[in-house]
Amino acid sequence: MGSKQYVASSSRLSTSKFPKDLHLRVCGQPIMLNSDIMASRSAKLDKLLKENHVEDIPGLLGDIPADPKTFEIVARFCYGYEIDITTANVIRVCCVADYLEMTESHSLNNLLVKAITFFKKDVIPFWNCSVRALKSTENVLQQVLHLGLIDALFESIITKVLADPCLLGKPIKCLTFDGDGEKDEDLYRTSARRRLFGSNLISEDLATLSVQLYEPIIHEMILHQVPSENVAASLCQYVENWVSATSQVEGDVKGMSQRAAIEAVERLLPHERELFPCNLLFEMLQFAIALEATTDCRNGFEVRIGKQLDQATVSDLLIPGFGYAREQEYDTDCIRRILKHFYSNLYTPDNSSILKVAELFEHYLAEVASDVNLKKSTFMSLAETAFAASAETQRLSDGLYKAISIYLDNHTYLTEYEKEDICKLLDCSKMSPEACEHAATNKRLPLRIVVNVLFVHQLHLRDTFVKEVTSSDDGLVKPHEEEISKGVGGSSKDRAMVEMERMNCKVTDLEKECSAMKKEICGAFDGRLKREKGGMWREMKRKLRCISTTQDYDNCHVKKKKVHPK
Repeated sequence: MGSKQYVASSSRLSTSKFPKDLHLRVCGQPIMLNSDIMASRSAKLDKLLKENHVEDIPGLLGDIPADPKTFEIVARFCYGYEIDITTANVIRVCCVADYLEMTESHSLNNLLVKAITFFKKDVIPFWNCSVRALKSTENVLQQVLHLGLIDALFESIITKVLADPCLLGKPIKCLTFDGDGEKDEDLYRTSARRRLFGSNLISEDLATLSVQLYEPIIHEMILHQVPSENVAASLCQYVENWVSATSQVEGDVKGMSQRAAIEAVERLLPHERELFPCNLLFEMLQFAIALEATTDCRNGFEVRIGKQLDQATVSDLLIPGFGYAREQEYDTDCIRRILKHFYSNLYTPDNSSILKVAELFEHYLAEVASDVNLKKSTFMSLAETAFAASAETQRLSDGLYKAISIYLDNHTYLTEYEKEDICKLLDCSKMSPEACEHAATNKRLPLRIVVNVLFVHQLHLRDTFVKEVTSSDDGLVKPHEEEISKGVGGSSKDRAMVEMERMNCKVTDLEKECSAMKKEICGAFDGRLKREKGGMWREMKRKLRCISTTQDYDNCHVKKKKVHPK
């Protein structure tokens, strides 16, 4: 706005009969006023005019720290016109009045005391007015600090929050139940917000403040022991307003403000467990990573997540990889650090939490295994972590097997040696019968692993069969034994015959089972063994007595006739 436009906007000042001999600058804009009128209210201008020529005042006074609208209010007051001091401009008016020394010692009923009186009477007692006034100080903090107005606003707001913590925000995970044991959905039906402001009025939210105001006032609330759940609710809203919400500020300025906001939130975030749902903490961590926040900021979120990792889901763990040279789809290093924090903060052994995290990490491993850019060394490191996590829980190896199978399907270029190296953590003896059955026909697995799986699978079948036979035999023999004990056929010869018959049945069944096991193993491998070179697998078949030595010799060591030249 130019100087002509500014003077024209104040009709009463522009049509004044007083000569305009005083040239001032406000926010770089020139303005002309009457020196005597201004000096009558401003002790600073009065002193300068007494010691210097009026033409030298602009150079001596410099640029007045005020916006044109606020200075117009000050000038109108000096000219004797009615002014409108509001919640939105009272702090700025106080700053200009203090700068020009418009005090009672220079002139009675001066502007500074008038503005401060309004501040105490019409701002401090009310929540909305206090928050709006505090918000208006964002660009004049340095000028207003020594007046004590910021401290007064902080004290007013904190006092109100201590009386009603819900002014900060609704607790994120707050559940209440009525007398019938049912959840009450309307937690704030009689809240102080509605009592003070009415149903048609909207309460001002501290989460709309800039970082330079929000961080210190929330820090003071924490020192005054405001409930952590209410502080957490405000912080969550702050992230929504300043980090995740779309802003009109673009480029580096937007990135810097977002980064400052997420770093402030991490510093203020309480360390209690379960204040935030785990997925919200993961969202904040992703913001911190994407905005290139400090290492301390990112580590702070990781530690908090680690404390309640048992509440996370697999989708939470799938943090995208960031950076220009994105070597893999997901940030696996971050998840390993979080898992480490989980175990380091597990002060008391909690089997249910350990079991949940072990299962969670196995599912996570299966998800990242499909990343074609995931290096073998990285996958093996994650697999070792999953193996260690499951070792404490006596879990089956099915989850680890599934992840390995997915990785091999998506990395077909691996050699047989590399596949065996990846599978070295797979404990076939801990695989379920269903997993063994799937692995027996898995063409991606190394043959050595498939052999082990088949043996384990057959042992599972044999154990199951033996248990069934034993239980069946016990059910049949028991009535006969009861008859013997009652005197029916109770001779020692009869008892021996019954026992001998039962043992013969078991031996016959086990012999049949062993024969079937050999046939199944040989049959499963006949197709694959024909494609393999070398004698290792044929030797294994020979040891299993699937082929005779003579037959093997005839088939594999055929002597070629010597051809003599004519």
